[in-house]
Order: sequence, then structure tokens, then C-alpha cells
Amino acid sequence: MTTYYSKDHEWIAVDQGIATIGITSYAQEQLGDVVYVELPEAGAEFAQGDEAAVVESVKAASEVYAPIDGEVVESNAALADEPAKVNEDPEGAAWFLKMKVGNESQLAELLDEAGYKAFLETL
Repeated sequence: MTTYYSKDHEWIAVDQGIATIGITSYAQEQLGDVVYVELPEAGAEFAQGDEAAVVESVKAASEVYAPIDGEVVESNAALADEPAKVNEDPEGAAWFLKMKVGNESQLAELLDEAGYKAFLETL
């Protein structure tokens, strides 16, 4: 499994054509205590950059963008009941959605872990 990062602070882990997507630790730290997550239904299709989900915290609401084209195959239903999981494990159990990779070449536009860390240092 390979993990990529966007400059919008999403992470994407790809395994056999399925991309698991969530927000980074940095993003959840900026948001603060997450109180609500709105996730897409299975079958929803997104182009790279489309708003795919919404996460709300006590500080603000923020969009989660699709880092690549794809079709949603599953959303993390556990977040509907326990949105605070995003604060506990943003880059693990608190993933937002899984998508079939629609355009594999778009992965080359994303950052690897070292590139994302370097990007964070510029903020």
C-alpha cells in the first residue's frame, strides 16, 4: 500500500485500485474537536478537486476534497456515530471514504510523506 498526500491536507492510501481517503493529523489539529462528519453515499462519483465530504469542528467547517477521480465504494459509517474518532486516529481508523481509482496518473500529482512534511514547513 502506498500513501500520498494533497496540499489540501488529505491523505490517500492506494491498495489494488482502491483508494482510502481521510484528513491528515495536521488538518485535524487545525480543526480542533470534530463534532460532525458528512460523508458521501456509495456510488457517488467525484473528479479530482471536487468536494467529497465535510468535517465540522467546534472551530470551523471544512471541505474534504477528492484528491483523484473515482467512484465511492464505501464510507466510514462509524464516523457518523463517533465523529471524534477523527481527532483520535485521523490517519488510520478515522478514514472518510474508499473509492475506485478512476485515473491512476493523478497519483503522480500528489506528495509522498517527505514532500508533505516539507510542504508543512512552509505553512
